[in-house]
Amino acid sequence: MSRGKRVFGRSIVAAAALVAMAGLAQAQETLKIGLLASLEGPFAAPGQDGMRGADLALKEKNGMAGGKKIEFVKVSSDATPDKAVNSTRKAVEQDKVQIMIGPLSGDEGIAVKNYAKTQPNVTFINGSSGAQGATLGDPAPNFYRFNTEGAQWMVGLGDHVLSKGYKKVYLVAEDYGFPYSQVQGFMASYCAKGGKVIDKAWVPLGTKDYASVIAKIPKDADALLVVLGGSDAVNFLTQYEQAGGDKPMIGGSITVDQTVLNFKGKRRESLLGTASAGPMADSIDTPEWKKFVSEYKADFKDGFPSPSLFAYLYYINTKATLDALDAVHGDLSNNQKAFREALQKTDFQGPAGEVKIDANRNGVGTTYITEVTKAPDGSFYNKVVKTVPNITQTLGLPEADFKKMGLGTRDVPDCRT
Repeated sequence: MSRGKRVFGRSIVAAAALVAMAGLAQAQETLKIGLLASLEGPFAAPGQDGMRGADLALKEKNGMAGGKKIEFVKVSSDATPDKAVNSTRKAVEQDKVQIMIGPLSGDEGIAVKNYAKTQPNVTFINGSSGAQGATLGDPAPNFYRFNTEGAQWMVGLGDHVLSKGYKKVYLVAEDYGFPYSQVQGFMASYCAKGGKVIDKAWVPLGTKDYASVIAKIPKDADALLVVLGGSDAVNFLTQYEQAGGDKPMIGGSITVDQTVLNFKGKRRESLLGTASAGPMADSIDTPEWKKFVSEYKADFKDGFPSPSLFAYLYYINTKATLDALDAVHGDLSNNQKAFREALQKTDFQGPAGEVKIDANRNGVGTTYITEVTKAPDGSFYNKVVKTVPNITQTLGLPEADFKKMGLGTRDVPDCRT
């Protein structure tokens, strides 16, 4: 072989090696993050809006964090713990994501938290799950929740509805972890100040027929406390309207969320004035909230008149993830030690207020007491009537008193007549 041919051959091999190395470098510059939301079942519409919130947070970063291109590996659940874990397992064990964001619903969060303990090299960040048990009681050291949870969201609502004269209420709620938390957050102060929850109707997630529940509503109830979400809330409201129901309602945080507020039906008008509470409200009047709403509307023509609770929660949890990646320049070495330390220190001004976490890696923040109002364009929104700042997981109670009460269940708290 001539010298020229040997040189040419070596050049080809060198060039191929450079191309391979460049391809490897390019591959290493892409970081895959799992993104789980409920795109099936009763929370399909909330799940779609949760994905919008995560997409918006990534777009604000121009698709980059920590100097790497971010690729979402999107997986779906149906609001059940088994499906949530199976989808998470696929993303972690098959797709090899190093960070996982999600899930959406309460019991899903508890299940994913428990799965996280089996994957210590992966970091898990909540999506919008609001069950207390995801971070209280045997927490996972690699599971972070930058939003406050369902019980925190209802602090102060009991006092507000007592001032409206609702001294006796009847509860209709889904039978799983998140509503237990919501009801506890409401009842903790409501019961202590003389309010009575006459009875509780716990219904399975995905209930379609509410006839028997509606038939049992006591005539002497001043109002209904309804803690249902997604299609469950719409089904109940529609059937209550058809049955001629006329009692005022108190809504759980997702009962009068944007995913429910704009359903069609006469009962929708009766929602005007409905009191609720949560970690955000449609009428927040800050530059951060207005920017968030403006970007949401510009990017998602198929979205809601205002971002839903789920869009907001997925947004702040995703933003916290991306901000922490920036802080450590994408370093996930040493079992993600530096990244997790950055997550713990993450503190930013989000659309609805400061976003930070406590020692249990759970959010501490403001609860907004709201009432449903009609906008000039005919859409419904939640107007802020009061704010309750700096709510922790002890719900404004001394820690000893909270521990004595215990976590919310079907029967805790209880204050029947």
